[in-house]
Amino acid sequence: MADPKELMARYCDGEAGAFRELYALVSPKLYGYLVKMTRSKAVADDLLQQTFLKVHRARAAYVRGADPVPWIYSIAHRTFIDDVRKGKRAKVGVGDTDDLPEIAADLHGEPADRKDEPRADPELLAATLDALAELPEQQREAVVLTKLQGKSVAEAAEIAGTTVGAMKVRAHRGYEALRAKLGAPSAKQSREAS
Repeated sequence: MADPKELMARYCDGEAGAFRELYALVSPKLYGYLVKMTRSKAVADDLLQQTFLKVHRARAAYVRGADPVPWIYSIAHRTFIDDVRKGKRAKVGVGDTDDLPEIAADLHGEPADRKDEPRADPELLAATLDALAELPEQQREAVVLTKLQGKSVAEAAEIAGTTVGAMKVRAHRGYEALRAKLGAPSAKQSREAS
């Protein structure tokens, strides 16, 4: 797998092929993040293209040697916020559609990157997405970034443009709110029971 730092440096030096490789490396997960935030493939497609256009325009501001992935996610996040603020899509419905991005699968239909994971209960998944949609935007974003996208708290904080402490609080409150909405005991109740 190519190193994003190396690809970004080559791209900044004017190598068009490096941009294509960087796009191929970053865009699938970034697209998944945008779909989860907007719950619309069409909107996510638009925002993904806007994000990479902004990356292209801002490539001179890229700090060489830094990991470009959080920087690109931050641009995508700000593009999403700008889009919401413009009023184009004033309501972001996380659980309003059953359309999910296509995921690469093996010959048996198993997702290629999750062969060994247990299958999710469709009813629980729908309830979780509905509960996620009811969270305040900052908490929803924290949960999506840290739990669904697998970002570290520091990466999520950088993407959201906040501090690590604030991201920890948002994520914790989001998890607790999801537990309450799904009828699961809170982390505190679980500790007290054991």
